[in-house]
Amino acid sequence: MDHLAIEPLNRVFIQLGPIAIYWYAIFITLGIIIGGYLAAREGKKMGIDSEFFIDLLTFGFPIAFLGARLYYIIFNWDFYAQNPERIFRFREGGIAIHGSLIAAFIFGWFFCKRRNIMPWLLADLAGVSYLIAQAIGRWGNFMNQEAHGYIVPGNSLDAQREYLQSLWIPNFIIDNMFIDGAYYHPTFLYESLWNLVGFLIAVFILRRLSKVLVGEIGAFYAVWYSIGRYFIEGMRTDSLMVTENMMIAQLLSILIILIVITLVIGRRVLKKNLKTYQSFYVK
Repeated sequence: MDHLAIEPLNRVFIQLGPIAIYWYAIFITLGIIIGGYLAAREGKKMGIDSEFFIDLLTFGFPIAFLGARLYYIIFNWDFYAQNPERIFRFREGGIAIHGSLIAAFIFGWFFCKRRNIMPWLLADLAGVSYLIAQAIGRWGNFMNQEAHGYIVPGNSLDAQREYLQSLWIPNFIIDNMFIDGAYYHPTFLYESLWNLVGFLIAVFILRRLSKVLVGEIGAFYAVWYSIGRYFIEGMRTDSLMVTENMMIAQLLSILIILIVITLVIGRRVLKKNLKTYQSFYVK
C-alpha cells in the first residue's frame, strides 16, 4: 500500500465565498442541538417547559464557550502573554472541555435558583446531554486531525496500519490518522465511544432505577467522563500541563472523582435530600 498517497479528509464542510464553515463547527453544533433536545424532552416529563432550556442554551452556551477559552488561555499563558493578539483568534482552536464544564456548572446553578428549578435535577439532565454531545463533538477533532494520541506500535507503516485494523477501526478513520508520515491512536474515537456507552447506561439503566437519587445521574456523568478522560489523556500528545510530568486534565479528573464520590456517599450516609430522580416525573 502506498501510505504516502493518503489524503486527509477536507476540514471544510462548505465554502460560501470567503466564509468557510468547518466540520468541527458542524459536529459541535449538532452535539449541542441533540443534547439540548434530549434534555428538553426529558425535562418536559418533569414539568419543566421548553422555554427554560431555550433560555439556558441561549445564555449558557456563550458562557460555557468563554469558560473553555479562558481555561485554555490560563494554562497556556506563557504563549499568550507573548502573543496577546492571538487570544481572540478563536478559529485557530484552543478550547478546553473542563473550562466549559466549570463555567456551565456555575452558570447553571445560579440560573436554576433564579427559575426555581432544583440544580441537581438540571445536573442529571445536563449530564446525559453532555455525554451524547461530547460523543458527537469529538468527531470534529477527527476532521481536524487533532486530539490524537501517540504513534501506534509497529516497526513499519504496514505494521502500524495492521495494528489499528486489529482494533476493528474502519479504514476511513485509519486513513485520517495518518499524519506527518505515521499512524496515530484515534483517541477522539476512544473518548467518543466511552461517552456513548455512558450515555446508554444513564438513559437505559440509571433513569429506570427507582433508588437513584436526584443528582446521582449527574454524578455518574462526572465520574464516568473523568475515568475515561484520565486514561485517554495519558495517550494524547497535546495535553495541557500543570507541571512537566502532570497533565492538568488527569489531575482534575482525579479531584472530580474523589469529590463527587464523597458527596454521593456523604448524602446517603447523612440521609440528606433523598428525593429520587423518578419522583420528579409528572404523573
